[in-house]
Parts: sequence; structure tokens; C-alpha cells
Amino acid sequence: MSGLPPQALEDAFEPKPALRNAATVGLQAGIVGAFVSAVQNALGSHSRGAAGFLTRSGGTIGTFAAMGAAFAFTESAVANQRETNDALNGIAGGCAAGFLAGLRTRSIPVALGSCAVIGAAMGTFDYAGEIAGRSKEEKEEKRRKFFKSVPQPVHHASE
Repeated sequence: MSGLPPQALEDAFEPKPALRNAATVGLQAGIVGAFVSAVQNALGSHSRGAAGFLTRSGGTIGTFAAMGAAFAFTESAVANQRETNDALNGIAGGCAAGFLAGLRTRSIPVALGSCAVIGAAMGTFDYAGEIAGRSKEEKEEKRRKFFKSVPQPVHHASE
């Protein structure tokens, strides 16, 4: 790689850890699902009390976690296979997550539609981020301006 120009070194693909990303995003999405389940339980009228958080709307937690993990794993796996970071990775991940959301309704047409809609939304989001993205030099300069620099200790000359 030493023969590559400096620009090519900066744009070199770095493989993504698919399982670690899936576990991390799945856990985060599960936490969001738990919050949504708690809100569903609080707003619903039923006689199950706090146990309704898991019994009535607990499937929401699993669905959110599965969608997050499917998105992260698929996006990372596609990126690793293609060795590129672009909007197509987000489209594939969004499609996987949308398909799972559609399967919850037990309808293949809804699953395919959800795949198309969420895939298109994530692809658009990723593509817009690539267009508006800054170069690494601009990001580093912004970071240096934002964070304070550590003052250097003053050394006194002893006589």
C-alpha cells in the first residue's frame, strides 16, 4: 500500500465487525423498544398492571432489537463483501430491517413493501450524508477548534 497516493490511503476500506455492530445496535434498538413498550403499556387500558409491559407489548422489544441487529449486520456484511462505504449498504440494511417489520404482520406483500420503503429511506439518508459530508481534514480542523488543547508545561532553567 505504500505505492498508493495519499488520497487513496485515506479512502481505503476498513472492514466492519458485523457481529459486534449487530449486537451493539440490537441492544440499543431493544432499549428503544422497551421504552416504546412501556409507553404502549401506560397508554393502554387493561387490567394487567405493570406486567403488561412484557405480556401485552413485550413483542415490541424483540421486534425493535431484531430490526436493529438485522440492519447493522446486513449493512456491515454488504460493506465488507463489496469493500466500499456507500448508500447501497444502507439500502440493503434498511431492506432487511423493513422485511422483518413486515413479517410481524404475517404478510409477504407488507414485508416487501416495508423492505422497499425503509431501504429507500436509509439509502437516501446515507446518500445525502455522502453529498454533504466533509473531508477528513475539515472534520479534524473543526475538532481542533472545538476542543481545548492541553497546555504544555513550562520548564524553568535551573542555574
